Amino acid sequence: MNILRKKDEILAALGNIGAMERLHVDTHTEEKIKNISGIKIAESRKGEFWVNFQELNGFLFMNSTILSHFDLKTSRGTKINILTEDYEIEIESDEKEIDSDFSNVSNTWITKVSFVIDPKEREIIEKRNFEEIEYKFKKEKLRFLMKK
Repeated sequence: MNILRKKDEILAALGNIGAMERLHVDTHTEEKIKNISGIKIAESRKGEFWVNFQELNGFLFMNSTILSHFDLKTSRGTKINILTEDYEIEIESDEKEIDSDFSNVSNTWITKVSFVIDPKEREIIEKRNFEEIEYKFKKEKLRFLMKK
C-alpha cells in the first residue's frame, strides 16, 4: 500500500477533512458521466460534446453536456460557435451561472449548459452539417470537431 495513502487513511480516521476528501470516491458524478442522455456530436482530445433537444413553452432548447479535463465553471455565461463551410453561427447560453462537477474516478469534469436555438440551427446540428463547435468561456476556447 502507498505510504501517502496510508497516512491519509490515518488522518481521515482522526477527522482531517482534507484527507477525507482525497480518499473519497465520487460515484455519483461518475454515474452521471456514464449515463449521458443525447448524442455525441463532436469530440477532441480535450473532451466530448453531447446534445439533446427539448421544446418548452414555444422555445427550442439545446441541452449540452460537455466532458472535459477542464473546469468550465463561469458566472458570465458561455457561447458556442458552430462553424460550417460557408458561415459561422454564434449562440449564447441560456443561463449565466455555469457549474462543472468533477469525478476523481475518471479525472473528468462534466458541465451542463442550455442554449436557446431556432429550428434551422437544430437541423444543422442534427444532420451534422458543421465542421467544428467552438465552446467559449471566460477568455478560453475549447474546439470540438464534428463526430462522423
